Amino acid sequence: MGVSGSGKTSVGERLARSYGVRFIEGDSLHSPANVEKMAQGIPLTDDDRWPWLDAIGAEIRQTLAAGHGLVVSCSALKRIYRDRLRAAAGGKLIFVYLDGSKELLSKRMGARTGHFMPASLLESQLQTLEAPTGEPGVITIEIDGSVEEIVARADAALRQLHTGS
Repeated sequence: MGVSGSGKTSVGERLARSYGVRFIEGDSLHSPANVEKMAQGIPLTDDDRWPWLDAIGAEIRQTLAAGHGLVVSCSALKRIYRDRLRAAAGGKLIFVYLDGSKELLSKRMGARTGHFMPASLLESQLQTLEAPTGEPGVITIEIDGSVEEIVARADAALRQLHTGS
């Protein structure tokens, strides 16, 4: 989880591949109307996000019910969004919060191509973000390294959380 440009897709895809589980790009579950709003630089509202979060929650619930693991990229900017996803997962959910400076995020967003989310929405995402510091089941990873370094940090933190050591 994290704002646009934090590396959710890159990190999530690699973690899913490493763990041998399915990866879902959360943005792929947005409605066409949401994608169009974002492409026009219009921030989403809570009302725009609820059906999207419910679609993500349904994927999580179905995957867990089948006894499988799953990695999903999702901004989950507010605690109420994360709590909704936690409820859908029956509490069996860990968030990897990809945290970085506004300057680094802006640089990353400016360098990527082919994404509907314009860099102009970064400010609204940062204003909406309720950092998950202190929430249960959250690992915070700084994004000040290469994708490989970030994935290694996330993997180490997830393994430590899983083993309790």
